[in-house]
Amino acid sequence: MPTAFPYGAPVEHTPRERTSVVVDDEQPTDVLQTVSSDTAQRILATLDGDPATASDIADAIDTSVQNAKYHLDHLREADLIETVGTWYSRKGTEMTVYALSVEEVVIQFGDSAPDTRR
Repeated sequence: MPTAFPYGAPVEHTPRERTSVVVDDEQPTDVLQTVSSDTAQRILATLDGDPATASDIADAIDTSVQNAKYHLDHLREADLIETVGTWYSRKGTEMTVYALSVEEVVIQFGDSAPDTRR
């Protein structure tokens, strides 16, 4: 059944190339705790290809939409993903589209310069 709503319309989005996360005792970061979850890691891997909605992500990683949204919220707070648009379900419900906000995360301990070796 055709619909007037643009589900899966192309999303123009280019993530930043790299970001550094500094782990020290002066300014705590929640990035490591956020990505320590298997579910969060699977979400990031799913978004590595193309932007997706919470329900698409939940289907891809075999979890509930509520669980996916929980982790998406934490990943967004950690600035690892971002909202990049809105798609609509066949019923016309708005659905947020998520994408990676950065291609590479460098973890830096203390205030030393990041090492560029791989």
